[in-house]
Amino acid sequence: MSHFGENLKRVREDRNISQRELAFKARLGASTIEKYENNEQIPDTQTILKLSTVLDIPASELLEREEVNHHPSGIDSEIEQLIKEIGPKRTKLILRKAKEFSEEDFLRVMQMLYEVKYE
Repeated sequence: MSHFGENLKRVREDRNISQRELAFKARLGASTIEKYENNEQIPDTQTILKLSTVLDIPASELLEREEVNHHPSGIDSEIEQLIKEIGPKRTKLILRKAKEFSEEDFLRVMQMLYEVKYE
């Protein structure tokens, strides 16, 4: 768990999100994010899940010891697998529509997909 803070900071910076912005989106205090990144405090499971959702990254990647190795082509191996499973045409259609969404729209769509699948 000691790598959580380093991973959180790296992912946050990769996404060009300030500590304050991440804190706002995750409904946490900015000082809490700072403590996590400095390994002064360890979040509970619910908070880790909340942060992973906001950062759009699997929680497991925030908890990993080392940075995930990316495919030489620059495409994450999980994304490559999903493209194979969904098919290139459907993937392109989904991504074209998704890039038009605001953050709020995207979260609403994700909630609707969850409800369709699990309720």
